[in-house]
Amino acid sequence: MSRQRQDQLLALLLRQDAWSTAASLADQLGVTPRSIRTYVAALNARVADGDAVESGSAGYRAGAHAHDAVGTGEQAHTPRARLHRLLRALVDDPGGIDVYDSALTLQVSETTLENDLMRVRALLDGTAVRLERERDAVRLRGDEQALRRLLSRLAQDEMDAGPLRADALQRALAPEAVPAGAIGPFKAALVGELGSLGYYVNELAISDVLLHITIAAERVAGGRALEGRSTADDDAVAAVGEAIARLAEQHFGVTLGDGDREHLANLVLTRVVTPGDSARERAPRSTDPEVARAVRAEIEQAARDYQVDLVDDAFALRLTLHVQNLLHRSQEQAWTRNPLTRSLKSSYPMIFEVAVSIASGLHDRLGVPLQEDEIAYIAMHVGGRLERSRAADAILTATIVCPGYQELQELLRSSVDQSLGRLIEVVRVETSVDPDWRDLDTDLVLSTIPLAGADDRVVRIQPFLAEADVERVQQAAARIRRGRRLRRLRTELQRYFSADAYLVPLPDIGEEQIIRRLGGMLKAAGLIGEDYVENTIARERMSSTAFTDALAVPHALQMSAQRTAIAIGIADGSVAWGSGRVQVVALAAFSDTDRDAFQTVFEQLVEVFSERDSVQRIMRRSADFESFLDELVAVIDG
Repeated sequence: MSRQRQDQLLALLLRQDAWSTAASLADQLGVTPRSIRTYVAALNARVADGDAVESGSAGYRAGAHAHDAVGTGEQAHTPRARLHRLLRALVDDPGGIDVYDSALTLQVSETTLENDLMRVRALLDGTAVRLERERDAVRLRGDEQALRRLLSRLAQDEMDAGPLRADALQRALAPEAVPAGAIGPFKAALVGELGSLGYYVNELAISDVLLHITIAAERVAGGRALEGRSTADDDAVAAVGEAIARLAEQHFGVTLGDGDREHLANLVLTRVVTPGDSARERAPRSTDPEVARAVRAEIEQAARDYQVDLVDDAFALRLTLHVQNLLHRSQEQAWTRNPLTRSLKSSYPMIFEVAVSIASGLHDRLGVPLQEDEIAYIAMHVGGRLERSRAADAILTATIVCPGYQELQELLRSSVDQSLGRLIEVVRVETSVDPDWRDLDTDLVLSTIPLAGADDRVVRIQPFLAEADVERVQQAAARIRRGRRLRRLRTELQRYFSADAYLVPLPDIGEEQIIRRLGGMLKAAGLIGEDYVENTIARERMSSTAFTDALAVPHALQMSAQRTAIAIGIADGSVAWGSGRVQVVALAAFSDTDRDAFQTVFEQLVEVFSERDSVQRIMRRSADFESFLDELVAVIDG
């Protein structure tokens, strides 16, 4: 039984937070329903009280003790745990270990240990650490920084891209040096200290910094401190370093030297804090002109390509500082994980795509690394900039129908503006007791008098706006906006789908071969060339286009198709894609003349395939192209 599959199932149920059938879960993991039942039993066996996974007539869902089962039950004889123990032994002993003695300690055969050493060599590939062997003795060679990065990698593997967990740290680090119970109080104290120094703390990235601090504390306790560094006159580094050192001694009983102070302070300053006014006045950090020019150029290019409002001096400055920090982290190969990466991709695919485009350009100009978690942080900057313009675009016009006294009308309008001003804009107040309803051409009509007949735009409200009135208007506004988006999507999909670019069943042959297979259909129609297929594969290598657990939308960053078209492949179950599996692949080829279609089709298609019930309905009833299009339109219509 695969423990990794169990963990994948648990992560899937935690993300969905709803009932799922064994069949749908099996499709997403690429196994049988019987295997799902076996995994559920194994997961429930990990917790002593209650269930990690609940079972019912509707299928399975994450139970009250689901989080207790994350990262637990790892036995010493499992390959991953054994590999970690072997690496820990190598890191802890600079003189090396004996192969035969280690086999006895780990209770495995010498052949098994030799295979584990081969896995160690593969794990070290591309790092600054190497494995040396002389007869029966093996040892690691690398500087202290490289060995710490290796320990960080082990701990992150234990945490499986989740939040920082004390039990995972204990397996990857030495619990006697860093007590698990001290990590929480240390974090709270550190956040408080940084706040008092005038910094805003990014809680999403602080787990990685805590990991590095605990690794440093453990290594220093073992007599392996970093050598003193050439400290520049930087008040910010000095202040943050002093706070970290004081808290490390208080909570961990470890005295950090100058090298560790400066190293950890730089990690904090380049990862988890944004200086407020007081911090900027105390230690202002200038922007690198080359980085600023590159960021500005890529912002302007993305604004043109995606027709979004990105060009703004304040946004450019924030992103420039972020990129400078990213370049600093890349020099030390110290990456920051983003726990929101998956949800950003599925909930805001257009924003994530803009971030991929910016990251790709910065990679070409500055050598910025294309790590998916780092792209997600750029996406958060982009989303913050677009929030205001998106909110403005989402505002609906409204007419208030309110016969009576002027004072009453003014009071009602004021209440509407105060409670609903971010959703609607009142452009007219009608005071007649018998208005011409057909003449009211706004998106919504908020009426204190009844309407003779039916009109979805009209929302009945009270003269003195109540909470229930506000909720009804909000629901009506959401319904109108969604209806508009889906009507646009239906129109676009009918234009861009073709029976000649529809493949069922989609073979499970890997991302690149699937892209070539679907791309070949569009090439045969004369819509794209081989360069578009290659560019799509290059885009896929930057960051997986599996934007939901069901759908992948591979595409090129360049909008070079003759006209916009989409090739659809539907799997018989699911196919492997990136680190997971998907059920539908939509290869999208966009043309330069259809930039508006990119946002409409791309974002809304992902929205439709984010709903599991809709996915299963489309999968069950899409025997041919016509039935697929009929079901897709029916789902869109709701």
